[in-house]
Amino acid sequence: MPLMIELIPDEEQGGFTARLPDIPAYGEGETEEEAVADLREALKGYIETFGLEDAMSRLITPTLRPAGWDLKELARA
Repeated sequence: MPLMIELIPDEEQGGFTARLPDIPAYGEGETEEEAVADLREALKGYIETFGLEDAMSRLITPTLRPAGWDLKELARA
């Protein structure tokens, strides 16, 4: 299963935060690449501390389905 990284730009201070939604480890950097590299190191530390089995057990494959909602309609309601 490929890991999906969430990249969050910091609009006020600049830079990025990178995270995996299922594992409590974060990376930060001035660029997306730096944030991802920092996250990689944080994940290594997480695995060293809690073990690979713990990290693997946290990975959840979400069930995605179309909502069928229109955001403009929701805003008017």
